[in-house]
Amino acid sequence: MERIERHTATGWWLEEAGGTEPLAPLDRDLACDVVVLGGGYTGMWTAWHLLAAEPSLRVVLLEGGVCGHGPSGRNGGFCESLWHSAAYLRERFGDSAALALMDASIDSVRAIGDWCREQEVDAWYRRGGYMSVSTAPPQDGRREATVEAAAALGVPERVAPLDEAAVRARCDSPVFRDGILIADEATVQPARLALGLRQRIVERGVRVFERSRAVSLSARPGGVVATTERGTVRARTAVLAIGPRTRAMRELSSRLTVTSSHIVLTEPVPDVIEELGWTGGEGITDARTLVHYFRTTKDGRIVFGWGGGRVACGARVNGRSEVDPGVAEMIHGHLLRMFPMLRGRRIGHAWGGPIDVSPSHIPQVGTLEGAPVHYAFGYTGNGVGPSHLVARALASLALDRRDDASRLPIVEAGPGAWVPPEPIAWLGGLAIREAFIRRERIEEDGQRPDLLTRAVCTAPAALGIHLAR
Repeated sequence: MERIERHTATGWWLEEAGGTEPLAPLDRDLACDVVVLGGGYTGMWTAWHLLAAEPSLRVVLLEGGVCGHGPSGRNGGFCESLWHSAAYLRERFGDSAALALMDASIDSVRAIGDWCREQEVDAWYRRGGYMSVSTAPPQDGRREATVEAAAALGVPERVAPLDEAAVRARCDSPVFRDGILIADEATVQPARLALGLRQRIVERGVRVFERSRAVSLSARPGGVVATTERGTVRARTAVLAIGPRTRAMRELSSRLTVTSSHIVLTEPVPDVIEELGWTGGEGITDARTLVHYFRTTKDGRIVFGWGGGRVACGARVNGRSEVDPGVAEMIHGHLLRMFPMLRGRRIGHAWGGPIDVSPSHIPQVGTLEGAPVHYAFGYTGNGVGPSHLVARALASLALDRRDDASRLPIVEAGPGAWVPPEPIAWLGGLAIREAFIRRERIEEDGQRPDLLTRAVCTAPAALGIHLAR
């Protein structure tokens, strides 16, 4: 197998975007109206929405590293709505609330594109749609519930069923079968979007301090105090947007798990993309539980990722979330199964990152009991688009506004199911991950998995946990 030329913790997107110099760390005590912890999409969009609502607001953002250099700058760049969860959202929230939520998530996908144009941020935004495709007989028809949900909600045009010919007319992989198309989706260069957002919030007046991880956040009379190694920020209210690190918080640890996702990136292969007929810019996933996701880039590369990375114990990722050669080699093999015409072509880069996994597979938004601290986490690999919507809700909560954003059904909805304590969650996660890897490999070979494998794969659903999209 061809060697992966460059395997880094931060990945190619940030290299392509040109990097950035860190801003100064917090080295004194400050007071403000709202302190935001976390400099990924959620934290930065929240800061943006806060100042859009009240331009005179004093907003401080604390980031432990450099804004946009975590999962926000390393993901696959799928800017999606929540429509792939339509069936589950109907079941959980009812038709009216589910439709309002999904339409709001589409509005956010469009709003990100509008923002890029208005703010002159070249984030490679492209509305090419999203396809979910079957790549083995047991995956056939797995997205029928999404099609049926759109029809039942009176908007069948939102989700189009595709037969094998229609799928392969858009991307002619030899293993593709049937699928669905959600047209109102986009792709971006995630690091360009994150760094562009970072620059714009600074220009707008947000006081951003990098290399300033909060070591504590405590309620005080009249508000909260966030403490870093070298300073404090006293604020009326706080927004907690720390993604996978939320698992380390006692109050929220039972509401998420942490796993990892990894990507390999080809050299420019415009000839292969042309051969595939994959010229519409679609972001694509297969219909596995441990999903593959893949898309093309502006310069003719193929980004190919897998959501089957290793499970973390608590919030301890120990570097395996970013650099995991064994998983990267597995993904390269998966890439060649999907696109055998890439055999012999260079794999220029590989990287990974942690994922905050919600038991419901949808984001969780709320307020800590007894403290003016508003939180969001649990994107489960779909954060680029929904983070814009979630940040609107967080901004409304921080401003104590009761509006459409703060009344979204995901606000204070709870986790859907509870995560066991460690090490039970970690050990169980390891067993379930291995069972799904084994089951999906066997199914792709055209065979039936053994009884034990099938039984272990049913465990999450029995506990009320949704693993699949």
